[in-house]
Amino acid sequence: MGNIWTEKAKYQTWLDVELAACEANWKLGLIPDDAMTNIRTKANFEQNRIAEIEAEVRHDVIAFLTNLNEFVGDSGRYIHVGMTSSDVLDTGLALQLKNSLKILIKELQELQSAIRLKAQEHKGTVMIGRSHAIHGEPITFGFKLAGWLAETNRNLDRLERLQNDVSIGQISGAMGTYANTNPEIEKLACAHLGLKPDTASTQVISRDRHADYVQTLALVGSSLDRFATEIRNLQRTDVLEVEESFAKGQKGSSAMPHKRNPIRSERISGLARVLRSYVVAALENVVLWHERDISHSSIERMMLPDVSTTLHFMLREMSEVIKGLGVYSTNMVMNMNIYGGVVFSQRVLLALVQSGMSREEAYELVQKHAHAAWNKESGNFRANLENDSKVTSLLSKDGLDQCFSSAVHQSNLNVIWERLQI
Repeated sequence: MGNIWTEKAKYQTWLDVELAACEANWKLGLIPDDAMTNIRTKANFEQNRIAEIEAEVRHDVIAFLTNLNEFVGDSGRYIHVGMTSSDVLDTGLALQLKNSLKILIKELQELQSAIRLKAQEHKGTVMIGRSHAIHGEPITFGFKLAGWLAETNRNLDRLERLQNDVSIGQISGAMGTYANTNPEIEKLACAHLGLKPDTASTQVISRDRHADYVQTLALVGSSLDRFATEIRNLQRTDVLEVEESFAKGQKGSSAMPHKRNPIRSERISGLARVLRSYVVAALENVVLWHERDISHSSIERMMLPDVSTTLHFMLREMSEVIKGLGVYSTNMVMNMNIYGGVVFSQRVLLALVQSGMSREEAYELVQKHAHAAWNKESGNFRANLENDSKVTSLLSKDGLDQCFSSAVHQSNLNVIWERLQI
């Protein structure tokens, strides 16, 4: 990813754009064969020389073209004809964005595969589901991962759609009116580059496309943050249901030898904040004066390489975290059954109602015993129910056993497995 955003790579995209425009002009009979042959064989640039020229002319594209002409000689008069700087800048940038998305899509597919495999492994690994961070009802760890997989699938769709939306070029000249260039040149040049002509460029490609790029990458980063935050919470010492891999020789603290910290997940959460911080700048860039200004340019030189390389790193990190994740099923069962299985309260409530008790009375009765267990007045919900004659008069031991089984919570999960091909 880093190679896509180097200064050298940027100049190479500019050269690619200029050559594509020349090829289009040649096809339309506007460049002689001998000049086109010379351009094809000699066109090149030298990064340090461009910097040297730019220090004098204070214009990056002019510096680039001056250096390019030093390589091609007289044939240079056929280069950049009818074009404006933004034709080169924005079309070259489109190539960088397109190539970045190709890498990001590949990394997201790797994460998708890692999550699917882990979900398959833990389809039946029972744990407690939580809402408001409080125990709710049983789920499985595979079911939790199914939600991550579904979100990853949506993010993959988003990146693929985005790749199409940013693969847009322009060779429309000053103000975008084609006054000094044939629209057919734009069509041929963009086809040569694997891009589509912009529908209606001004002197720039409108920055809503680039804002979409940044917002979408930030959204993918926020999904990774959600997964990372869940891992961090489940790795807490008083929970310890999952844990990041801890390498041999790794140290968790300079002072406390026992520490095993979720540092990679924390790193992902931190970097997601960086991605989100760029969204405002990207949206501000949409608002340019008239047909163009360059207030967006200085921001994009930092923002677009940064969001691309940052998300690339985050995707790599998350794939490694998922692949190496330790899953502690014994702790999951222990945590789920704390206070004598209060999390099965709804099953007991429904069983009492089905046995003839009014819902209001059943709710009050079950809540009383659950809260007594929860508040440790009597810390065993199941035992509290078994010692209540109102309950035992309606529910047998087998009936209570069914209430305290997690099987019912898994009975319809195959619908999810089928949808996601887990």
